[in-house]
Amino acid sequence: MIELLSPAGSPEAVIAAVQNGADAIYMGLGNFNARRGAKNFTDEEFERSMRYCRIRGCKVYVTLNTLVNDREIAQAVESARLASQLGADGIIIQDLGLAYAIRQALPDIPLHASTQMSIHNLAGVEAAAEMGMTRAVLARELSLEQIKFITQHASIETEVFVHGALCMSVSGQCMMSAFLGGRSGNRGACAGPCRLPFDATNGLRPGQPGKACHLSLKDMDLVPHMAQLKAAGVASIKIEGRLRTPEYAAAAVTACRAARAGQPYDEALLRDIFSRSGFSDAYLVGRNDGTMFGVRTEADAAATRAATPKARELFRRELERIPVHFCVSGGVEDGGIKLTAFDDNGSRVNVYSADEPQPAQKDPAPGIERALGKTGGTPFTCAGVEFACGEGGPGFLPGSAWNEMRREALDKLLQKRSEPAPLATKEITLPEYAEHEVGMIPQLAARFETAAQLPGAEYLAKLRYLILPIREADAVPQPLRCKTLLELPRAAFGTVEPDTMRRLAALEGSGFAGVVANNLAQFGYASPLPVFGGLGLNVTNPMSAAEYVCLGARGLLVQPETALTAMRAVAPRQKDGTPVPTAALCYGHLPLMLTRACPLRNVRTSCVGCTHKGKLRDRKGRDFPVRCSAPGSAGMRTVFNPVPLYMGDRLTEMPVDLAVAAFTLESADRVEEVLTHLFHQQPFDGEFTRGLYYTNN
Repeated sequence: MIELLSPAGSPEAVIAAVQNGADAIYMGLGNFNARRGAKNFTDEEFERSMRYCRIRGCKVYVTLNTLVNDREIAQAVESARLASQLGADGIIIQDLGLAYAIRQALPDIPLHASTQMSIHNLAGVEAAAEMGMTRAVLARELSLEQIKFITQHASIETEVFVHGALCMSVSGQCMMSAFLGGRSGNRGACAGPCRLPFDATNGLRPGQPGKACHLSLKDMDLVPHMAQLKAAGVASIKIEGRLRTPEYAAAAVTACRAARAGQPYDEALLRDIFSRSGFSDAYLVGRNDGTMFGVRTEADAAATRAATPKARELFRRELERIPVHFCVSGGVEDGGIKLTAFDDNGSRVNVYSADEPQPAQKDPAPGIERALGKTGGTPFTCAGVEFACGEGGPGFLPGSAWNEMRREALDKLLQKRSEPAPLATKEITLPEYAEHEVGMIPQLAARFETAAQLPGAEYLAKLRYLILPIREADAVPQPLRCKTLLELPRAAFGTVEPDTMRRLAALEGSGFAGVVANNLAQFGYASPLPVFGGLGLNVTNPMSAAEYVCLGARGLLVQPETALTAMRAVAPRQKDGTPVPTAALCYGHLPLMLTRACPLRNVRTSCVGCTHKGKLRDRKGRDFPVRCSAPGSAGMRTVFNPVPLYMGDRLTEMPVDLAVAAFTLESADRVEEVLTHLFHQQPFDGEFTRGLYYTNN
């Protein structure tokens, strides 16, 4: 049966989810989970919640699904070790370096690839499997057909979100909260800036604040599609919402449980307990339009207040969810009764009567069965009573004696079920890595959105590498190909992935220096060209860098949220000790969001006639450029920071081998102006930001 997986952002939410029939919950421990803003758990609360779930047959998956730097890996491994000791059934993880360390320390605990790994195709699932993952949480942007294809061909389990908030950006590819508010979603501290005004309305006056929230998506609701997801073979359906209330968890689990059984559910309660002007199933059904967007209104909030008492009633009583079997033995001939209680998992306990049974004047079995069947107020439900007594039968004991034996047996069975199953654990010594030197001027490379941005020959001669999207390959002059890397798309939905694979095959022998892989899947098909790791890989520590080097990376871009102090630790080497070059952005309008939904569809009824360009006005009157790669569901949209990153006058402070200037919105003339500043290490000639390079990330 498909697993029903509920969020639990607090001990109260654990109770709400379990008492409404969740098969599993996921919850955070410490600072290494993608919802650090949830109430989360102290160590004591975590242990109590683990015990509570284990008794009731509910699995617990622990989230350690954030990016970590080199100083945090040891602490994160200890968090995983604690979770394992307390009986966690799996760990949800994003960072490949941390995954490697946990596999060494806890070889038997299942690892689930988080949606933060941006897995959205079969190749990504299989790559995760090769890295030791036993389940992949698929991207929310997939259609039913894509989910079905991946699931039916995957070698590991798949998990899909079925209800809850929709991030505007592809998970794992959003830097908006980090760069606009200093709170990184990739490190579990997203401030939700996409719920603020970002207005695509045409005709706004310069500086006029935006009012419409055109980056705010409605919550997803795939509960009506439960039968189709079951038929697709999905192993687990997941409710989003660790930041939400216990009442929300109760209502969502109740609805999903009913839908899974093919029964009607309270659609009004599910909507009222939380929605943003309704729900959307757009991604699942292959729709990409303005109906996907919605905001949380006062009417929504009022509906939630009204629905909360009803939802709270859903978890006031213990759900009898664990079948318990009783066996009555002994009796009059033996001078006492032995009552055995056991569950379907092999837990078994015995209790004995305090008094000697007397010969019965009538069949005592019906009365005994009634007494043992009174399991109310416990998580147990009586699955049957077996009698294994001698010729004299069980004899007679008063009902109070049977009630006392039942209570004692169930208490002992509760204790038995609460004991965690031991898993193998090993003491490990984390590898030590040499730090990258600081004080040298890194070589310069430049990334261009189109070949039309390429500067003159005197500029090109000073660049170590040129980087262009693979779609621009034919436009790259033959003499430049020996220093040109072809950038693969960060997200490849639908036909984009097979088209990219065919394009790579056709370009073999065309003289290019290599390709830039932007997701895990691409390491499987980018060869025989040399592969370099790009922005989409989210490399922030030496262990994740080492994992990508093992996959064949010949160079790696460090994730832009990484502070310079943490960046020094990322200095990977080949097995023979040869240094693997690292890179970091020294200039560029950072891509704050990569999204499949198009914010411009809020003001445009179709893609016909669209120039694939637009802008979003924030509440401070600043315009954020938007670019689209293709119309409709085939395209991806990028929202850029209007203020560029610039480090040209501080290149010696960048502990990398290559400083990359990323040109996206600039004209060819502007490209040459910026390159001139970089070549001469000059101050910038306009507004700029240092990003997060001088923070304590």
